[in-house]
Amino acid sequence: MTSPTVHAKRIGPTLTPDRSRVLLRPFHPTSEEIARRIVGRVLALSDEEVTRQHQLVLGEFEDRHEHLEQILRDRFIEVRRYLDGAGEPSPARQVLIGSCFTHEYSPESAALFNPSIVPHPDQRGLPPGALRFILSLRATGEGHISSITFRVGTVSAQHRITLKPQVPLVTEPEPVPNPLYERELFARKLQEAGLQNELCQHVLGQLPEAFDLGDLRRVLAADLQSHPAEAMADRAARGILLLAESNFEVHFSPESQITQRILFPFTSSQRNGIEDARFVRFQDEDATFTYYATYTAYDGRLTLPQLLETPDFVHFRFSTLNGPAVQNKGMALFPRKINGQYAMVSRQDDENILLMFSDNIRFWQTPKILLSPSEPWEFLKIGNCGSPIETEAGWLVLSHGVGAMRKYCLGAFLLDREDPTRLIGRLREPLLVPNEAEREGYVPNVVYTCGALLHGRELVIPYAMSDYATSFATVSLDELLAAMT
Repeated sequence: MTSPTVHAKRIGPTLTPDRSRVLLRPFHPTSEEIARRIVGRVLALSDEEVTRQHQLVLGEFEDRHEHLEQILRDRFIEVRRYLDGAGEPSPARQVLIGSCFTHEYSPESAALFNPSIVPHPDQRGLPPGALRFILSLRATGEGHISSITFRVGTVSAQHRITLKPQVPLVTEPEPVPNPLYERELFARKLQEAGLQNELCQHVLGQLPEAFDLGDLRRVLAADLQSHPAEAMADRAARGILLLAESNFEVHFSPESQITQRILFPFTSSQRNGIEDARFVRFQDEDATFTYYATYTAYDGRLTLPQLLETPDFVHFRFSTLNGPAVQNKGMALFPRKINGQYAMVSRQDDENILLMFSDNIRFWQTPKILLSPSEPWEFLKIGNCGSPIETEAGWLVLSHGVGAMRKYCLGAFLLDREDPTRLIGRLREPLLVPNEAEREGYVPNVVYTCGALLHGRELVIPYAMSDYATSFATVSLDELLAAMT
């Protein structure tokens, strides 16, 4: 008996990259000598010319950025060491110097893709049957640097998608000063990273149970004085600091709108990209919700799965993931614990879908193969497309399959609710295949998603088209479940 086929229905709207949304980023000359000469040229200008240039900069850029003058003054403070003993410049000259070390960056100039979708924390003021959602997207700009940007929308009772107009001005978060680290957790992360030598043990022994980066730097500096010129000590110190700097928190102004906010690479481990965030609304054991996202940090050479969490999309905490199972891409967290443990689907081997459990959300040890390629459209490899969705029939998981000519299609499979190691259903034919209008882009012949949303008996799927733009499709949950074999 042949199982019925089911295909998702494209409903739009389509989101394309908006090159007008720009950030202010530090500009770094190629050498300190050049930087000093730039400052010298500004210092040599007459007061009249400084006033004229200051007004030109503000006149051209002030309507493109909030608090422009303050941002440029802050940038001046970061480069004031290039004054080389010159007296304190006037406020206007400070702004002009700061502007010489600042440039605009368009984070989504190349692509806006790989969406993830979760219910919005605020569901007030909606018509009956409607749901407000937050859509996260991977924005990619010059240099193939990826960041996380957001859109807000609603899905109506009739399953129509309406997106809220975005705010043109983009804002970045401020780092949270002196975040606290738990000594026991930090020690475990060091051990997983292979940095549990004598120096590490001695440093940790001098730190309180909760410490901040300042505490760590002071203890490290004192210990390194007693281990001068020791290569192992220097490597351990750099490893300890890198671990601390990779676990950090940021905070947006609560007055900013979600569509203004962008999470741009912040640490060395993610300097070339924060890629493919898979958000999930996780229900804690006390019935409260936390939004988690697994994402891939990319430093230009290596990719590393990491964790992001937020209660409200204002305050975000970035954490390293540890353990031998933390590798490759595609990790996605189940939306609640199962039998008292966290659960995650993943793709460690770049071919199969795997499943793993853990008592600690930041440590993952032993994955087991759950699903392997079986159909021609997924012969090259398969991977998950976001967090599992709980239904009365089981855990519904969207997948992607890669077939001939490296074409990406979307599929789906079903896991037992109580024992998700049991595969109980799977689509034999793709759910969504790139059509002629979707084949062209940064990476041709690809449809892809990082998560879907169940609204009543309809599955809402935001999906990327050839790593360039994003649109929406829906499919009946009942028809999808019926098509599982």
